[in-house]
Amino acid sequence: MGEFNEKTTCGTVCLKYLLFVFNCCFWLAGLAVMAVGIWTLALKSDYISLLASGTYLAPAYILGVSSRDGGVCAQRQLTVPYFILLLLIFLLEVIAGILAYIYYQQLNAELKEHLKDTMTKRYHQPGHEGVTSAVDKLQQEFRCCGSNNSHDWRDSEWIRSGQAGGRVVPDSCCKTVVTGCGQRDHASNIYKVEGGCITKLETFIQEHLRIIGAVGVGIACVQLFGMIFTCCLYKSLKLEHY
Repeated sequence: MGEFNEKTTCGTVCLKYLLFVFNCCFWLAGLAVMAVGIWTLALKSDYISLLASGTYLAPAYILGVSSRDGGVCAQRQLTVPYFILLLLIFLLEVIAGILAYIYYQQLNAELKEHLKDTMTKRYHQPGHEGVTSAVDKLQQEFRCCGSNNSHDWRDSEWIRSGQAGGRVVPDSCCKTVVTGCGQRDHASNIYKVEGGCITKLETFIQEHLRIIGAVGVGIACVQLFGMIFTCCLYKSLKLEHY
């Protein structure tokens, strides 16, 4: 009987150390997850106003929430709530990965359906300053003009209203931006990119969705080991108790 207890105690100590190592690794991974979430929300969300839905941000919010984890639980009564905490975080990470994958699949259709209308109907319109800023940044950063091509701007309410000052495209379409440069839409003056900004924006968002999805699913897989360690530790502590 004494030999059995000694083996059980040794196994329990090993499990506690394994769980401690797991927690250290997962804490570091949690920081990485939080960094990805903050990076998406704070630095890469400039173009959210150009999208019809907020699904793109949902995985980032979930990653930020689920990046917090508890410490090592060395007592039997704490292993059950700790396991539940791990399970909830695991489910959140999986949901983030699934949302990223779903939005990845529907992104092309959404952009084709809504991006042109957003750019032509809201650019330089009252109350849509965020869209104006996002469009200018999009066209300059990705060196493109219009949703599909520069001709899209012929349907712009801003251009048609006469408030554009003779411009046929926004100044942000120009290769060298100066005030009023959008009055000439020759290829030597503005960006004439095949596929327009829609292709550039789609590629940009898809790259970030791949990162978000991979991080979410990857951390969820790692958490499975934590839940296994927790279950084993609970059983070991239960044997010692009895």
